Amino acid sequence: MRTVDFDYPLPEELIASRPLPDRAASRMLVVHRDSGRIEHRSFADILDYVRPGDHFVLNDTKVIPARYFSNDGSIELVRAGLSHELVWKCLVRPGKKMKLGRSVQVGAATGLVEDIDEEGYRYIRWDRPVDEETYGRLALPHYMNRESDPADRERYQTVYAAHEGAIAAPTAGLHFTPEILARVPHSFVTLHVGVGTFRPVKVEQVEQHHMHTEAFTLPPETAAAVEAAKRVVAVGTTSVRVLETLAARYGRPLRPGSGETDIFIYPGFEYKVTGALLTNFHLPQSTLIMLVCAFAGKELIMEAYRQAVEQRYRFFSYGDCMLIL
Repeated sequence: MRTVDFDYPLPEELIASRPLPDRAASRMLVVHRDSGRIEHRSFADILDYVRPGDHFVLNDTKVIPARYFSNDGSIELVRAGLSHELVWKCLVRPGKKMKLGRSVQVGAATGLVEDIDEEGYRYIRWDRPVDEETYGRLALPHYMNRESDPADRERYQTVYAAHEGAIAAPTAGLHFTPEILARVPHSFVTLHVGVGTFRPVKVEQVEQHHMHTEAFTLPPETAAAVEAAKRVVAVGTTSVRVLETLAARYGRPLRPGSGETDIFIYPGFEYKVTGALLTNFHLPQSTLIMLVCAFAGKELIMEAYRQAVEQRYRFFSYGDCMLIL
C-alpha cells in the first residue's frame, strides 16, 4: 500500500487558521457507508443522526502550553513529555545548538541537555520550575502559519477538557457546545495527543511506517457504557485509538485501564468497537486519513474529500467535520 495513494489536492485557502465564532456552526459532511450516499449538513444537525442505543465516546484530554522559546529567541522547545517535574522530553529547533551539555534559559530557569535519544528528543533538566503561565504557548499546528493568541487558550480546547497532557487538541470535539453534548448519551476516554500527530509519513510503503506512542486511560464507567451500547459513536481518531487498542489487545468485553498505544490503523484493519465516527478533515498522506479510509473504504473517503474541496469546506484543526455512519 503506497503512501501517495492517500494524497488529494487541497487549495491552501481552504485551510482554517482560526475558528468560527460559534463552535456548532461548522459544516458537516455525512457519509453513509452502506449506500455510499454523501450529504452536506451542519454540525448542529448531528442530533438528527442519533439512534436509540447510541453512545458517544469523547476524548477529555486538555491541551497544555507546550511551546517555549529561549530568552534570546534562538531556541524553540516543544515539551513532549515529563520524565520528572524538572526533566522535560523536548523537540528542539535548531538541534545543532542543543547538543549534550548545552544549556538554555527560559525566564529564570536554566536547562541542561543531559540526554538525546535515537529519535532526536532532548532530555532537559531544569534548575527550577519553568514559569509555564508566563512563557508557555500553545503549539498550534504548523499549517496555521501563525503564533497562538489569547483566544486560542479557549477555542483550541474542547468544552469538556479535563485532564492536562495533550500537545494538540482532539479536534473533532471542538464542535460540541455544552448544550449539544447534554443531549447525547456520552462518556469519556483520555488520550494525550502527542507531537507525533504533526509528523508526516516519510516512507513510500504504508506498512513500513512506525507510529508514535501516546498515553491513554479508559475509565470503568466508559467501558461499561460501551459494552451496553447498540452503536458506539467515536468522536475523533484519538477516541478510536483507545477503543480499538484495548479491543485488539484483550478482546471484548473491553477492559478499563491505562497504558500506552502505538496502534497504526490503515485499510485492512478490522474495527471491533467503533460503529460510527465523527472526525475533522485530515492532512493528505497522513496516518489519520488512513485510519478514516480503513473505517469507510478508501474510494468512498477520497470521493468525500473531493466533494469537500469542491464545496469549499474548511480543513484541519479549526475546520469543518465529517460524520461517517
